[in-house]
Amino acid sequence: MATQASARRNTTAVRVGNVVIGGTEPIVVQSMTNTDTADIKATLAQVVELFAAGSEIVRVTVNTPEAAAAVAPLREKLDQMGIEGPLVGDFHFNGHRLLSQFPDCAQALDKYRINPGNVGKGSKRDEQFATMIEAACRYQKPVRIGVNWGSLDQQLLARMMDENAARAEAWDAEEVMREALVTSALDSARQAVELGLPRDRIVLSCKVSDVQDLIEVYRRLAQRCDFPLHVGLTEAGMGSKGIVASTAALAVILQEGIGDTIRVSLTPEPGGDRTREVTVAQEILQTMGLRSFAPLVIACPGCGRTSSTYFQELAGSIQAYLRGQMQQWRDRYPGVEDMRVAVMGCVVNGPGESRHADIGISLPGSGERPVAPVYIDGEKAVTLKGERIAEEFQAIVEQYVERRFGSAGEQAGASDHVSEIPG
Repeated sequence: MATQASARRNTTAVRVGNVVIGGTEPIVVQSMTNTDTADIKATLAQVVELFAAGSEIVRVTVNTPEAAAAVAPLREKLDQMGIEGPLVGDFHFNGHRLLSQFPDCAQALDKYRINPGNVGKGSKRDEQFATMIEAACRYQKPVRIGVNWGSLDQQLLARMMDENAARAEAWDAEEVMREALVTSALDSARQAVELGLPRDRIVLSCKVSDVQDLIEVYRRLAQRCDFPLHVGLTEAGMGSKGIVASTAALAVILQEGIGDTIRVSLTPEPGGDRTREVTVAQEILQTMGLRSFAPLVIACPGCGRTSSTYFQELAGSIQAYLRGQMQQWRDRYPGVEDMRVAVMGCVVNGPGESRHADIGISLPGSGERPVAPVYIDGEKAVTLKGERIAEEFQAIVEQYVERRFGSAGEQAGASDHVSEIPG
């Protein structure tokens, strides 16, 4: 029997535009642009791409007066396009000035991200933090208090190091750093509440770049507060390293019921697709059984029995097709995101995996008969052969989706015979 993830910890629900983080709501996927926000055209294009890919919240950098001035026009253009997804402003160093000097920006954003390590030093720290929280109160905006390992409040860290040195049994430096991250987040949240920000407008995060540190920090944070938590490695890295590191860290804490919204911070290749981090975040949640976003494609890894690459190409094209269709399928075919499709490469596991999927195809391996049986809801439905197997199988998938998940499918059984396909 499959093991279920632990129940989500009880957290306060925080509304961010048309999305709710925490409470009993599903874990939210978010992303961030890497364009110059002052370049409205480029930023708009990337924000649209990220929302289209399935990001439910998109964050933009607000670091200059030009960027702050671009936020309201950006929001207006999104509204004109019918895109209602929340837009979050990422503030460091000068956020207190930008929120004060650009009220249209402060109003247009759906949430502010504040890093307590970068709001100011010395006596200016509390004043500038207060200015940002007061803006959130004035415009009724939620705030993510996001502590980062690389920009931790040095005064706080120095104080905690001194306190640690006075202990009879001192902690090691790494342990003090972990505790300082948690303390910074909790102290800043307490300060925000004292300044008048309601508890149901606060999200916390403590981002680090090491897997074991992330797990330990979030366990502590979860034990000591009921604020919803934004989770993710702060610099996951590039390619497979970034994906593996993010998956290793997120899988552990999500399995323990910790985390209300996630981001996978992948470094894209130069000119690479920013939406990849959205896909990875969705796939982490879906493969853990926490949410469903698009039909899953099951495919074998290949072996000496599968010298042909045909099944690999078909699996790739079917997966791309299913993801590409989700924008129009999401509302038209409720439940289609839970569908499982098998594309297998030989007779060893092909028929069995295909029967266990909603719809599956078992392609011929080396030396096998050049035919491909298709299974629908556990039953063999049709056998394909010839040069158009890929096109014919895609057509069968389309028919299955319409029959099972479409309005017409409510009367007709999903396991009816497929219509005859010319071949």
